[in-house]
Amino acid sequence: MERTDIKIREAVAADAPLVGRVVLMALHYDDTHPLASIFAELAVREVSQYSYRNALVAEVEDIVVGAIIGYDGARLEELRKPLYELMIEKFGSVRPVEDETSAGEFYLDSLAVLPQWRGRGVGGALLSAARDRAFAAGHERVGLIVDFENPRAEALYNSLGFERVNATTFLGHNMWHLQAKKPKVG
Repeated sequence: MERTDIKIREAVAADAPLVGRVVLMALHYDDTHPLASIFAELAVREVSQYSYRNALVAEVEDIVVGAIIGYDGARLEELRKPLYELMIEKFGSVRPVEDETSAGEFYLDSLAVLPQWRGRGVGGALLSAARDRAFAAGHERVGLIVDFENPRAEALYNSLGFERVNATTFLGHNMWHLQAKKPKVG
């Protein structure tokens, strides 16, 4: 693995196109997927599940190479509403999605690194920064879900203090719900 100097910062409006693309990549979709325009629009909004305001980005040599999206699980319904509204507007209906988080958890929703920058520690740096910022903001637990079929990602999460809480399903996939708990001080 090549050593990379990685800078993590809060996303700004200019990062919205990458933030929308990260959601697509996290779902294993590409830019041709019918949801691409919806995620792009949600990324520029001030309030939405996939807003740039909920994202951190990673820069290497002043190039934005990845992002992570996270928010307070208590706000899921409020933040998801714009997604449902856009889906109804574009497709005429919406298939309700399982709740992947809830109150009492800061939820890491989507993470992706551009393909040419993978394997250089960017994903781990984004995860660590998002987890640590959630703890610094007063959250006691940080959660995420990972597909049963992705043990490599689960190993990365485990190495950063995330442990299995329970099994769940999301979009028809069997997932592990993992959490990291805020370290006790003193």
